[in-house]
Amino acid sequence: MGSLDDVTWQALTAILTLMGLAASGWLWRTRGPASGLRMLAISLLPVAAFLTGTLRLLWEIGDAVGSWAVRFAFSPFVWLGIVVAGVSAVLFTVSSAMHRRGLGTKGRRAEQSPTTGRSLPASPGRATAKPQVDDDSDDIEEILRRHGIS
Repeated sequence: MGSLDDVTWQALTAILTLMGLAASGWLWRTRGPASGLRMLAISLLPVAAFLTGTLRLLWEIGDAVGSWAVRFAFSPFVWLGIVVAGVSAVLFTVSSAMHRRGLGTKGRRAEQSPTTGRSLPASPGRATAKPQVDDDSDDIEEILRRHGIS
């Protein structure tokens, strides 16, 4: 959109604050002091935002988001990027499933299944060797059996 000069920022701050003060007076009369004080606190926020530079920051963020949204909605390159990202996600999913099943790997297959920890066959048609026994897991199983957990 463009940048605004200091006079415009001061005028915007004054208008927002005066509108808030008018609303706080009306709320004080109609709903009581609690609502009036709450609106008074809200009406002081534009002054605080102006003095700290937050008002300009919020304006620039809104301007950037608006420009991005317009480019996003009307640019064929952005839509092409979304399609490419979707294809990438599908390829990640397919390659992960293939790797888990041992398909498409060159001459080797994962020794253990990542989910169960059990040994898998080296390739689909060959006889498998006996799985190696882990001494630590035998100890753990014995402790569990003693406590009646297994």
